Amino acid sequence: MKLIAAALLGALVSLPQAQPAYTHALAGNPADATGKGTGGYVLAGGGTDQPAAFKWMIERAGGGDIVIIRASGADAYNKWILDLGGADSVETIIFRDRSASSDPFVLERLRKAEGVFIAGGDQSRYVNFWKGTPVEDALHALVARGGPIGGTSAGLAILGEFGFGAREGGLTSKEALPNPFVKAVELDRDFLSLKHLENLMTDTHFVERDRLGRLLVFLARIQHDGWSQSPRAIAVDRQTAVLIEPSGKATVVGRNTAYFLNTTTAPAVCEPGKPLTMRGVNVYRIGTTAPATFDLPSWKGMGGLAYSLDVVNGVITSSRGELY
Repeated sequence: MKLIAAALLGALVSLPQAQPAYTHALAGNPADATGKGTGGYVLAGGGTDQPAAFKWMIERAGGGDIVIIRASGADAYNKWILDLGGADSVETIIFRDRSASSDPFVLERLRKAEGVFIAGGDQSRYVNFWKGTPVEDALHALVARGGPIGGTSAGLAILGEFGFGAREGGLTSKEALPNPFVKAVELDRDFLSLKHLENLMTDTHFVERDRLGRLLVFLARIQHDGWSQSPRAIAVDRQTAVLIEPSGKATVVGRNTAYFLNTTTAPAVCEPGKPLTMRGVNVYRIGTTAPATFDLPSWKGMGGLAYSLDVVNGVITSSRGELY
């Protein structure tokens, strides 16, 4: 019997330990800050993070506590952001499964945050872990009390009313334009409901990964599926961020460009197995080499470049010749 008991104990000890639902790491002052934020959004396109964007966010968080949320990766943001100066603390919560979104400690950290930033990763995990949970409520409460919120890459992709689900993996423009109903064209809606980002889709790594075609397909499908008659989009390239004031005024920082798109008519052809045809998509392009702004409430820009796009049988043409 002793031999059997020892064998059973050895087997139990050798079993892999269950992974915690989340991990947490903090840098800076562990006490709760008392600063008050003034709000705003950071829409970062991915790639190398831009210090100017995070300094802007720290300022609008009133120098308080910044919480990074993600579903993979590590806590490298903590020291990097804290070293920029001005923040009371920076902490990272890495979600491992959906149960963490109801954990009392996690929710307390979010409820005490003066600002939240969503790191890059896999947006399908973000929606699966956070949509319809107390984390979603905590993010809305943060914005309501004047806290800024931001995201980069996959973190940006979930900030608009509409988003790319990505549960079937990635999707290229070459795959989407010939067939707007290819399986990977999977859209989500209503994860977050943020002022100025309603009726809008966000996209990332835009020029770098040639995502214009797939974004036009997303906008066409949003119309076809009856979600909106005139959807809009903000698309941001890598190493670039759009900074949106509570008033809806947007500026761009970083190294590349951002694009503000709106549809003017319904797609002429948006059917399974047929190339997309959709005309009259307006684009406003803002770079970072000259001062420019974009006003989201009026959907008008100053100092940038306006042009229009048509898609006919899956081929995009531009009124300015260049697509981007």
